[in-house]
Amino acid sequence: MILSRNTGLVLEGGGMRGVFTSGVLDAMMKYDCYFPYVVAVSAGACNGISYMSRQPRRARYANIDMLEKYGYISLKSLLVQGSIFDPNFLYERFPKEIVPFDEEAYRNNPATFEVVTTNCLTGRAEYLSEKDDMSRLTNIVRASSSLPYVAQITHIDGVPMLDGGIVDSIPIQRSIDTGHGFNVVVMTRNRGFRSNDLEMKAPKLLYGKYPRLRVALSHHVEVYNKQLEMIERMEDWGEIVVIRPQHPMEVDRMCRDVKKLERLYEEGFQEGELFCLSLEH
Repeated sequence: MILSRNTGLVLEGGGMRGVFTSGVLDAMMKYDCYFPYVVAVSAGACNGISYMSRQPRRARYANIDMLEKYGYISLKSLLVQGSIFDPNFLYERFPKEIVPFDEEAYRNNPATFEVVTTNCLTGRAEYLSEKDDMSRLTNIVRASSSLPYVAQITHIDGVPMLDGGIVDSIPIQRSIDTGHGFNVVVMTRNRGFRSNDLEMKAPKLLYGKYPRLRVALSHHVEVYNKQLEMIERMEDWGEIVVIRPQHPMEVDRMCRDVKKLERLYEEGFQEGELFCLSLEH
């Protein structure tokens, strides 16, 4: 079941809360539910890439089984490799050795897959895609997931990039602007959530070379909350379908509690199934 070409799938990030998205996408693959256009950010991109290569449970394996076995979230990784999420494991060992990424299936997928990054020079979102160069694709996904402060800047085509969620956490407007009048949005927060994190300027010590990035970081919370308001308004008006957690969220961005992650994954799978079954009626 491939949905009409003016339908988009939008995948929010959220660190380890992304296991919810893993479950949703696995349910979609179970029911052969595929979109012609997918735009994803951060953890959404990490999960979305296995959806694009049509490899069920691959993202779940990475997010839960491999976390339990290898413990790839650690201060040691931050100190040694510059990222709290072990980049060598996630972007080298896992896709090349442990559960190889199906490059041929990805290339043959006719759908468009766009990944959101933040351009450190401009402080603006970039929407990147790649179908041929798998090393570049990996770097794009890595850049989109490079959280400020706890991950190194990733260079794409010589341009310094960080987490796309800094400026566009829920890229619904991008999907609309590219001609997709109806969208399904997979969220990793409960309805009604608003961030109460304090806005603060990034220290010059870290990002002194990138003044526009520092401005973007200082407005991140405000921008994100406005996007949440817009999503709920569009949902109420029937302009979009939102798939989101229904139970109270117990998983944070850096969660390492496998039991909590498994529960959130299962909830995502159930919500994804409900969506797919609704299409059949």
